[in-house]
Amino acid sequence: MAMKIRLARGGSKKRPHYSIVAADSRMPRDGRFIEKLGTYNPLLPKDSEDRVKMDVEKVQAWLDKGAQPSDRVSRFLEAAGVVEKKERNNPKKAEPGQKAKDRAEEKAAKAAAPAEEAPVAEEAPAVEEAPAEEAPAEEPVTEDAPAEDAEK
Repeated sequence: MAMKIRLARGGSKKRPHYSIVAADSRMPRDGRFIEKLGTYNPLLPKDSEDRVKMDVEKVQAWLDKGAQPSDRVSRFLEAAGVVEKKERNNPKKAEPGQKAKDRAEEKAAKAAAPAEEAPVAEEAPAVEEAPAEEAPAEEPVTEDAPAEDAEK
């Protein structure tokens, strides 16, 4: 019989509360367990001492009997100093996903394109100045229209 020390979820919808239990690995997550070893309340702040409560002696007894802790429970045990810290290897953790890579390539291409077309960028403001000169001529017309409305 393969024993596990794992979390069993309780609590209502969107208000999780977990029990740390020793259970047969073939049983459902929230199903039958052999012994309750502690609690975990993820809604409490990380520095709260009530966030994770464990009976360390019972946990140690189950580990001596050959029970395997789940990944999350093993992290709790490492924090409590019961188990030595394992070296975890996740080489893809910091690597961005495919969409993020594509966005970065597009951004780099856009940044490179204006640098190559610098003379064209200098001519563009000259073209924009001509409509800017026409704009003040239109402004008095718009000023007259409200004045006429005010007279009526």
